[in-house]
Amino acid sequence: MRSREEYLAAWSEWHGGTGTASPLVRGWLSIAYALARPIAGLPPAVATALGVVVAAAAIVPAAAGGAWLIAAGLLIGLSGLVDSIDGALAIGTGRASQRGFVLDSVADRLTEAAYAAALWAAGAPGWLAVAFGALCWLPDYLRARAGQAGIDRTGPLSVWERPTRVAMAGMTLGGAGVVAGLGHADLVVLAGTGVGAALGAVGTVQLGLWFRGVLAGPEASGRAPGPGGS
Repeated sequence: MRSREEYLAAWSEWHGGTGTASPLVRGWLSIAYALARPIAGLPPAVATALGVVVAAAAIVPAAAGGAWLIAAGLLIGLSGLVDSIDGALAIGTGRASQRGFVLDSVADRLTEAAYAAALWAAGAPGWLAVAFGALCWLPDYLRARAGQAGIDRTGPLSVWERPTRVAMAGMTLGGAGVVAGLGHADLVVLAGTGVGAALGAVGTVQLGLWFRGVLAGPEASGRAPGPGGS
């Protein structure tokens, strides 16, 4: 297993040079690294699949409502942690691959769809839950398309990165469960889902403006669009 600093440097390289100086990013990655060390022999794909299963499992207690919403929130948080562990296993043990990177991205999108479904099951309006899920996907879609256009950087960290999405969904459901006995669960779910969607919109605009500037700059000249580009 690589040292923590070696792991952070390798993670940054795999993510287009994304910095790890932010306390949120560094803390999240450090926790995942610490949890991955004792299970370094576990195939990363197992953790990837487990993260999706745990996220999907949160839909059941979310639909049950009441105090069960606390369990849903905890499952959301656990799914995010397990998802980070698979990356720590792959990168920290030198087993990271392009195939695994793609599979991990697909798993992230599936878990975020499960988060949106859990919020809807807990009482969020359907259109708002769909907006929440779509705005979880859109920033990473922007990064993927920018990569196809020749941008080899992932852009700045926005207000709506993966840890924020997990925390927002988990705390919304858990908080709703805490106040369920007071009859305010629906209000908490509505507010939390709305705030998450708003953060997603802001994060998308942040990245969109950055990519627009990069693609319009002189360093973008001569680049050919990727497959499907126009």
